[in-house]
Amino acid sequence: MAFQRSHRLNLLRLVVLLLIALAGIKFLFRDSFTLELHKHVSKESGFWGDTGDIVQDVIPQSQVLELPEAKITALRQEPGQQVPRDVSATEMRLVHLDLKGAAPRVSYLEQVFPFLSQLGANGILIEYEDMFPFKGELEVLRSPYAYSEEDIERIQQLAEQHKLEVVPLVQTFGHVEFILKHEKYQHLREVERFPNSFNPHVPNTLALLRSILAQVIEKHRRSTWIHIGADEVFHLGEGMDSKNWMSRNKGDVGTMFLKHIKEVLGFLSAQYWGLRVLMWDDMLRKISVGALRESGIAKHVSPVVWFYAPDFEAEQIEPFLTKYAESGFEAVWFASAFKGTTGPAQTWTPLSYHLKNHLSWLKVMQALPRLAPLRFQGIVLTGWQRYDHYSVLCELLPVGIPSLAICLQTLVNGGFTEEAKRKVLDVLGLESVQLEQSTCEGRGAFPGVEIYHMVQQVNGHLRESILKALEEESAIKGWFSPYHRKHHFGNPRNMESFGSKVLKLHEDWESFVRDLRAQLERVYFPDTVEEWMEENVNPYLDQLRDLVRDYRAIIRLNGRPKAT
Repeated sequence: MAFQRSHRLNLLRLVVLLLIALAGIKFLFRDSFTLELHKHVSKESGFWGDTGDIVQDVIPQSQVLELPEAKITALRQEPGQQVPRDVSATEMRLVHLDLKGAAPRVSYLEQVFPFLSQLGANGILIEYEDMFPFKGELEVLRSPYAYSEEDIERIQQLAEQHKLEVVPLVQTFGHVEFILKHEKYQHLREVERFPNSFNPHVPNTLALLRSILAQVIEKHRRSTWIHIGADEVFHLGEGMDSKNWMSRNKGDVGTMFLKHIKEVLGFLSAQYWGLRVLMWDDMLRKISVGALRESGIAKHVSPVVWFYAPDFEAEQIEPFLTKYAESGFEAVWFASAFKGTTGPAQTWTPLSYHLKNHLSWLKVMQALPRLAPLRFQGIVLTGWQRYDHYSVLCELLPVGIPSLAICLQTLVNGGFTEEAKRKVLDVLGLESVQLEQSTCEGRGAFPGVEIYHMVQQVNGHLRESILKALEEESAIKGWFSPYHRKHHFGNPRNMESFGSKVLKLHEDWESFVRDLRAQLERVYFPDTVEEWMEENVNPYLDQLRDLVRDYRAIIRLNGRPKAT
């Protein structure tokens, strides 16, 4: 009997221990689940301000963007998908890759991204335009050389590897020539003759933008931000639909602009909760504080204040900052330029110009606390490759890398200090940099350095050497004029006096250009190589080629009479 009682007691103890263990496991599981849920909700609410902030009912209704009911999709965890990082406390330095011209091959970006990280960048702003692999109804927008879906993924992997946040840029109002140039979308133009800007009153405009944004965001699910462009909406208000709208609604161009932006933000907020939005600020500068506050966009987007002049004071930016603070914006971004703002056909980057632009922006950053109650979120170092879809190419990226290095290190060090100079020279493998002359001494070890040196030769010597031969060589002017060449006659004795010099000049430049083309083809797609050669080499080299062709043809005639 005693044994049986002892046995039952032991069984009872075992059952109690099991129950306690199960309760403990349940408690721990619940606590873990609650923690994960809290993290998830915090990240979602980050869209509205700092992480953890939530839109309160006390916010006046006029300042809150009304959003349609929609399923939240951006933060749904998919296999292999990562939730956007919280970077609300990080000051960002984004390097702008403008792919609407001279888009680099991914193999070149593999070399560039480590340099960006070393020099102080922590993100890239990618303006894909027609280089994105649009599919389905949007396939017409793709360049023949557009990146593949695998390329887009590879770019993001490279960025992640080098701790660079990827921010895609999709133009949603102006600068949409790559869309509106197609016959399929011409009916969406604000002004029928011009492909620059959308007509915001045609329902298909927003439908198209939703499709474009959805495809780009789908391939950038790890991104914290998206940039919706919205700068330089040329001719807005000039279309008949806009005039009618303003007349019926007693509105102006500013309220009409905000109406469209509000619709774009409404789509993004409803479908991609947690995704932060940026936009260029130039159109906002023209709109009143009252209209901005009433629109409610300040809770859903951060303005990127851009200014590219070399020398300016913080007080020149102050009116914009004051307006944005009074309009309800909490965070602000700035935008400088490391290349692409000194002329639409600029081929060589002026170093001092862009350094001064960044020194001026440093003054603004330092003065911001006294200028306006805005939180500085980051700066975009723009590197424009074209002024618009139809313009010629600006400086190639390898040409702009020394400028980019100087500008990044200036921001990192609070000026172009001795430490910044040493870092630039060390990372780029250079001996010295001459700011006023915009030249670098030393062989260099940065991606595309061969292109840098060869473009320097083209920029500094090609045109000069050829024009000197054609226009200053007295024997050519006297015995091989355009008249001689037109009528196929000349004295071989006098022609031989300049022939060897011209033939040698031609041979040297042709050999050089072959090497240049080979280097360009390693970095760029064929369309970029052809365009750059047509714009910067052929206008001068073709003159020398024509002279050599005529020389060889006429000297074989052995002094025959003039052709009639």
